[in-house]
Amino acid sequence: MPTEKYTPTATPKWLGYALQSLVFMSGQQKSHCASNEIAEHVCSEATLTRRVLSRLVKAGIVEAREGREGGYALRRKPEDISFADVYRAIQVVDPLYTGLLDTTTSGPFAQETREMFTTVINESEKQLIQVLERHTIADLIKKINEGN
Repeated sequence: MPTEKYTPTATPKWLGYALQSLVFMSGQQKSHCASNEIAEHVCSEATLTRRVLSRLVKAGIVEAREGREGGYALRRKPEDISFADVYRAIQVVDPLYTGLLDTTTSGPFAQETREMFTTVINESEKQLIQVLERHTIADLIKKINEGN
């Protein structure tokens, strides 16, 4: 009996881990960072961190190197990585606002409400991407450095 490969569903939380991981990698002097080191820094488990990083690798944002001197490193400069790039790479399956739809499963106006919420959510998602396009990892690094 063939087994299907399990692909975990990305959650909005993954976006936060991805952004923090990119900031961490950008500040390292060494060429590549181990996944367990990144995980420790972003307060995540190494397995989850590797899942998040694998999506960034697939999108060409991060490179992965195997072996003794291996690990993960940025493929692009922080100013060339927008939050939208990261959001798309993580591939959060549902829009961030899908919780609104959970409230429209039954009732006298459920179908109409659900249709309207779907329209609003899709429009909001487009707006979200436009805003995310305007912010980069370099902006986040600058904000972090201002706080220190």
